[in-house]
Amino acid sequence: MSDPAIAIVEFDSIATGIFTGDAMVKSSPIGSIYAGTVHPGRYLVLVSGDTASVEVALETGRDAGGRSVIDSIFLPAIHDDVVAAIVSLVDAAAFDGDATGIVETATVASVVEAADAGVKAAAVSLPAVRLADGLGGKGYAVFTGPIAEVEAALEAAVERATPTGQLIRHVVIAQIHAEMRENLAADLRFNQRLAQHGEDD
Repeated sequence: MSDPAIAIVEFDSIATGIFTGDAMVKSSPIGSIYAGTVHPGRYLVLVSGDTASVEVALETGRDAGGRSVIDSIFLPAIHDDVVAAIVSLVDAAAFDGDATGIVETATVASVVEAADAGVKAAAVSLPAVRLADGLGGKGYAVFTGPIAEVEAALEAAVERATPTGQLIRHVVIAQIHAEMRENLAADLRFNQRLAQHGEDD
């Protein structure tokens, strides 16, 4: 995703989400649109492109979606590390660092915004941003690095997520155990981890 701006609109109605996504893509010459269902029965629309076009699409989405809009964000210059953390699988080494920070939010839009704020505010790595599916609609982002930098990243992430009311929890862990680091790198979905463990035995 090389476009300079993105917007995300999250809906509690699939039908409204499809209708609104169509209205958004028709409203301005955006670069691309990604839309589909996420748990638990929500619909997500992400548009990217030049700043002005994305702003118009977002305004259209908020207006057309009405009461079905759960959350929305506009990021005029999303950090490359956020995109990489969403779309890429990482190995356990990516979770190395003196400290690990986790921010958890109630929506996809809010965790993407929190992750972007955190990675822009401090010299940290962002090995994972997990979204909605398998999480009951929630999201979480993981920051790693020196403890002072991780704390600064979390402070920025929390500051961004708090006004929306979507922040659930944030924690800092010093010297996370190697086995927990491996679990983070694999997946936090407990049942999947159990199934994988059974296959390895």
